[in-house]
Amino acid sequence: MSKKFILLCFVVFFFCYSVFVFGEPQQFDVVIYGGTSAAVTSAVQVKKMGQSVIIVSPDKHLGGLSSGGLGFTDSGNTNTVGGLSREFYQRIYAVYQNEKTWQWQNISDYTNVGQGTKAMLHDDKTMWIFEPHVAEFVFDSWINELNIPVVRNLQLDRQNGVKKIGTQIVSITTLDGHTFEGKMFIDATYEGDLMAAAGVKYHVGRESNDQYGETWNGNQVGILHHGHWFKKPVDPYVVPGDPKSGLLKYIDNSKPEIRGEADHRVQAYCFRMCLTNHEPNRVPFPKPENYNPNDYELYVRVFQTGWRETFDKFDQIPNHKTDTNNHGPFSTDFIGMNYDYPDASYKHREEIIIEHKNYQQGLMYFLANDERVPEDVRKKMSQWGLAKDEFIDNGNWSHQIYVREARRMIGEYVTTELDCMAKRRCPKPVGLGSYALDSHNVRRYVTPAGTVQNEGDIGVSPRGPYGIDFGSLVPKREECTNLLVPVCVSSSHIAFGSIRMEPVFMILGQSAATAAVLAINEKIDVQKLDYEKLRERLIADGQRLFYSGQNNINSNSVDVNKLEGIVHDNNSAKLIGIWNSSSSMSKFVETDYLHDVNEDKGKKSAEFSFTITKSGNYGVRISYTPNPNRSKAVPVKVVHRDGESTVTVDQTKKPPLDNLFVPIGIFPFDKTATITISNAGTTGYVVVDAVQLILQTP
Repeated sequence: MSKKFILLCFVVFFFCYSVFVFGEPQQFDVVIYGGTSAAVTSAVQVKKMGQSVIIVSPDKHLGGLSSGGLGFTDSGNTNTVGGLSREFYQRIYAVYQNEKTWQWQNISDYTNVGQGTKAMLHDDKTMWIFEPHVAEFVFDSWINELNIPVVRNLQLDRQNGVKKIGTQIVSITTLDGHTFEGKMFIDATYEGDLMAAAGVKYHVGRESNDQYGETWNGNQVGILHHGHWFKKPVDPYVVPGDPKSGLLKYIDNSKPEIRGEADHRVQAYCFRMCLTNHEPNRVPFPKPENYNPNDYELYVRVFQTGWRETFDKFDQIPNHKTDTNNHGPFSTDFIGMNYDYPDASYKHREEIIIEHKNYQQGLMYFLANDERVPEDVRKKMSQWGLAKDEFIDNGNWSHQIYVREARRMIGEYVTTELDCMAKRRCPKPVGLGSYALDSHNVRRYVTPAGTVQNEGDIGVSPRGPYGIDFGSLVPKREECTNLLVPVCVSSSHIAFGSIRMEPVFMILGQSAATAAVLAINEKIDVQKLDYEKLRERLIADGQRLFYSGQNNINSNSVDVNKLEGIVHDNNSAKLIGIWNSSSSMSKFVETDYLHDVNEDKGKKSAEFSFTITKSGNYGVRISYTPNPNRSKAVPVKVVHRDGESTVTVDQTKKPPLDNLFVPIGIFPFDKTATITISNAGTTGYVVVDAVQLILQTP
């Protein structure tokens, strides 16, 4: 008996055994891998366009974060949300018209407003704030109405489970041996597992500002937004003042490094908790295994500074429940503990998830029970607990960790801050984003002054709604020609901070599915699809691809492009020390201004560097927001052709030029100009907004 015959017999036996155990490969026009909200809208769109589709979900529950606790929707400008994404929120509204949905609260008593939009918009019958189980009911009902097959708890074999012929995916196989063949594939996971297994290039971490010409990417030392930072000095050492005693838990021993530099870090994860203080539905916070109250010593020291914002993100959703999110310098975000997650094995990911769960459950138990917690906080927290009627098969704890960022594809088009800030025009929009460029902290480190500080938190408004390009949904053609990626889209870290909202994922899921079906119908690579045909179908199906309404910029802000001369906003300044971002006062340039928190005098500065293309005398002006609490003598140093000059500015007075700029003087410049604003020798707040150079006529 020849070796070839033996080998042939083995192959035939294995094939027959596989068919007996697993069945023949299932064939569909479109195979969707993932159980997120984007997976659902993708599947619904494929079915509505008359093609066969299946959802292969690694999760037990459909809906991802939308059914996993994030019910206080990060909606942004709701006028940008159309198509199936808007239909989801209309379906939520319809459920809440049934009085039986209001088990613990009267509908007339619910008047919550959140994320810039009313909870219930009766004019177009949408509702943007909801309970987790209601969202899951909507997703499941939608799927069942269209008889879309869903297989759950099937994980992709990431090593050997993607079969390709050339640039085409032929089939995917799960770890338990189920195989699904398709003409087109959609990766709708938060992690991008199918994309990565198919050999598509991707990025993890923060790019440098230089890579894409951005200002809010990379390391963000010195930039503090939202209040998720240590406003007062907190000692980082086990024995206060003694570095030899070691760092408290959850503090990184890395150096501050340089703002704008690339690194491997991703923004922090947490669970969006559904809590209640309604006693008939409340479950007391459980004490997790291996609970150690000393793990939360850093929080104790935050309380000792007088901080009292523990309950500021207990956002109200119906039936006396919350969508509870991270808030403050020490909270539910497990900062710095997720760097491995995007590329980790399933086993290691599960370990990371368990660590996050233990940390967060331990935190809540600590706040409700530990005597080191201030009595007013402890007493109030002990009245809260998990909602008994949510996540009933998972101990009332969310089944979905908040993967704010994992892999990001490097596709045909990379959406960056330039798109979000209207510095370039999106050529082929398939959906709109509008939320702030929002990144949570990525680490907690020790400052040169020997105190603890958070780093990475960003919250910058875009220049209004912006287009997300079709090229951001597809890989480069030489890598894969029948795959679309509506969640781990091709974008920079900071642009993804805006894109990564659930309404947008549902929008992009529908657009990806539309492109997939059109490409199948034309029997072409998805990258070769005629955009005009895609656009026509998207608009016909209710997608909103263009926006002509009022933008999102604060009404107090001034467009830098409408100012004369050369203007540099604070986002291009080289900062020394920790400056806080604000937009509460008027009037200012672009999206925000910075202030020195009236602290660390003599240790903070902002350097503005200009390239001068036409030598001559220039009028130098600076902008700031005046207030009685400002410094009356802010030093402004100007380095010019003849040397350097320092002028002091009284920032308590209103700027005389358009209520925005104050003149510093006229100086000669050749190739460069450097203007530095510092807080040396000042009393009161120092504000840094923008610097303007005006060429003087002879």
